[in-house]
Amino acid sequence: EVQLVESGGGLVQPGGSLRLSCAASGFLFSSYAMSWVRQPPGKGLEWISSTTTGGGHTYYADSVRGRFTVSRDNAKNTLYLKMDRLKSEDTAMYYCARSRGSGAFSGDYGIERGQGTQVTVSS
Repeated sequence: EVQLVESGGGLVQPGGSLRLSCAASGFLFSSYAMSWVRQPPGKGLEWISSTTTGGGHTYYADSVRGRFTVSRDNAKNTLYLKMDRLKSEDTAMYYCARSRGSGAFSGDYGIERGQGTQVTVSS
């Protein structure tokens, strides 16, 4: 059974930083591209980043490029999202998602997601 468990969310002031983690199990993590998506309160899902199987290629939405960094540790079956210079509009539930295969691409919402971790940016 595929399991994706996000953690690391919380309340942070504007301009602050957080690092989200996604622990994966139930599948060969190193063989799949992975993504992060988010859902702001009252809005639909928004794709924000994807990474290839080895992490060598990454893709970002314009809204987060230059502030967020996706990475992965295949030895630990873990996906990360480092978020810097956070803004109030980054407030959302954040989900990691497993792609259909090994190829990553911009706008990949994935086919399976975890339960999410809440990020709130507020002073």
